[in-house]
Amino acid sequence: MGINNIPPKLCTYSCVYCQLGRTRRMEVRRAPFYEPREILQETEEKIAKTREIGLRIDYLTFVADGEPTLDVNLGREIEMLRPLGIKVAVITNGSLISLEDVRADLAKADWVSLKVDCTQEDLWRRINRPKRTLQLEAILDGMLEFARAFTGELVTETMHVHGVNDESDHLEEIAAFLVRLQPVTAYVSIPTRPPAEKWVETPDEEGVNEAYQIFTEHLQTVECLTGYETTDFSPTGDPSEDILSITAVHPMHEEAVKEFLLQAKADWSVIERLINQGQLIELNYRGKRFYMRKHPTR
Repeated sequence: MGINNIPPKLCTYSCVYCQLGRTRRMEVRRAPFYEPREILQETEEKIAKTREIGLRIDYLTFVADGEPTLDVNLGREIEMLRPLGIKVAVITNGSLISLEDVRADLAKADWVSLKVDCTQEDLWRRINRPKRTLQLEAILDGMLEFARAFTGELVTETMHVHGVNDESDHLEEIAAFLVRLQPVTAYVSIPTRPPAEKWVETPDEEGVNEAYQIFTEHLQTVECLTGYETTDFSPTGDPSEDILSITAVHPMHEEAVKEFLLQAKADWSVIERLINQGQLIELNYRGKRFYMRKHPTR
């Protein structure tokens, strides 16, 4: 179950492949955004609706419209969710992990995913387009310090963009760094949703296989995230509300939307109405149709 604790689209990065478009406001200073008790209350309500229809929740996951560790209340929110008896996960780009308070907040989670797209400064600035004040060396050192102390499950995700960070020598460098980090699983990802920049290209099958083979030479568990989702989402109430909640952070492929509507006992008129109201937009990417909540960046 996703928890969105950041207003759209506030981030430390403006990644060229970001599915939410370019970052509206770059920031590196942590701040409060939502009242933690409101997050707890809304989460409790969603859990109740989910359990009413017999679904099981594996994790309460902080996956935001921006970088979740910008929320200065993240650690407190995790602590408030603990009594609910469900594991807590955080998906972060790791850009603020050099800060001691950020590491302390993340340490309270059960499962943390760190983004490791690059280990070379110039490529990092080209693909992740960070706030100027950030330094890659400090981030990588912070990741290592966090990994040494973290008692939960640590995973990494490396997004491969053709012609940018998919060269063999750089893949070897990333793999060597991940060996030091020792994630439970290292995920190899490619852009499968409409990116912020039209020039972004997905590596071909040979490129993905090369990345996978290089990573598996060094790491115990490597998985590829290269396909389109079809049945990953389940309805928990009003289908319109659910569609808008999901697509705010996760553009849905047409088949996934159809499957979701089928489970919700709704029809395509829900999508047509949201599009006509200007709340949902249709995007075409690599011959596939996607739907996402409308943001100013689009």
